[in-house]
Amino acid sequence: MTLQTVTWMSAFLCLAQVCSMPMPCQLQGQLVRITHNLLRDMGGHFPLECMQDNNVFIAFPATAFTTSGAPQLSSSDPKAIYETLKNIDTLFGADDLPTKWDQRKLENFLNIVYRQIEESKCMMGSVNTCDYLVRVKVLKTYFRNIAAVLKEKNFSYCAWEVVRKELLYSLQFILEHNSDSLLWAKRT
Repeated sequence: MTLQTVTWMSAFLCLAQVCSMPMPCQLQGQLVRITHNLLRDMGGHFPLECMQDNNVFIAFPATAFTTSGAPQLSSSDPKAIYETLKNIDTLFGADDLPTKWDQRKLENFLNIVYRQIEESKCMMGSVNTCDYLVRVKVLKTYFRNIAAVLKEKNFSYCAWEVVRKELLYSLQFILEHNSDSLLWAKRT
């Protein structure tokens, strides 16, 4: 009886310790990389049949991911990435998603984007910088332009390929230029 009580108490204390550990409120770099790779692999190379639509120019807002005048990271850097993921989620909220894409990879992509947004909401609690508001405005304009291309081309397969190309560039830019803003698993 005493052994059983001690075992249960130990189990309870271990569980209490694990549950009380602080969870980092940061976007996970590995999930951003997986998101990029799923988006890349779900459709393959840009289709030849869509080349006439590939001449659409949507200016990428690199300024939304850079800190002006300061070599150190801004607290707005991860928030800009978070806003990017939210905008991606909104874009894919349409009912007319391409059926030519690998549906399993598309579903995994959407689930990981949603997971990143949900797990990182806590970082938005301390938004009070003008820097952040400027970044959000630039990102909203960028994603509004992407949505306009989709709507203008009636959510066609080729329009989605243009969107996929733009989002791949965005995620690649984040991985190359803002990886310090992401949480990476420690490598041993």
